[in-house]
Order: sequence, then structure tokens, then C-alpha cells
Amino acid sequence: MSADNEQLTVHIDQDLCTGDGLCVQYAPDVFEFDIDGLAYVKGEDGELRTETGQRVDVPVNLRLDIIDAAKDCPGECIHVRKVDDDTPVAGPGADD
Repeated sequence: MSADNEQLTVHIDQDLCTGDGLCVQYAPDVFEFDIDGLAYVKGEDGELRTETGQRVDVPVNLRLDIIDAAKDCPGECIHVRKVDDDTPVAGPGADD
């Protein structure tokens, strides 16, 4: 599988989230605000994943939007990782 086709997951570290909302603008199908004013990831079922560190799969059609959201996030709290080996692709720990 080429690097462009690798499966990715994403999660948000709410301790670092600034509530800026760039991620929600980039990919509202994956990121959403909760009542606490912080952004969370949501699954294909539309339900927010509010447990600490919960990940969701990155839809192929939103891959670039999610990577851009992680790179542009002022709180540096969006973690995009490869499914197969947990290597950071964007966000903290990635070679942006």
C-alpha cells in the first residue's frame, strides 16, 4: 500500500484544544464542538468520541483536510497516525 493510501486515524487531545474551530471548518464530518467548547472527533455514526484518546478512522475523501487541520491547529492537539504502525503523520510528533 502506498503512503497516500495508508489507513489513518485521528484524535484530539482536549487538554491542548483551544476551541479555535479550524478543524471543524476543515472537516465538519469528523470534527465537532461539544458543549464544553472543545472539539472532538466523531465516528461514521455521527457520535462524538469523548473518551480521552479515542480515535476514529480518517475517511479517504477527507484525508488532506484532516492533515491540514492538524498542521494548522493553533493548539497542536490533533493527532493523525498510521493505523499499521501508529506513526505520526500530522500533528504532534510528525515531521511537518
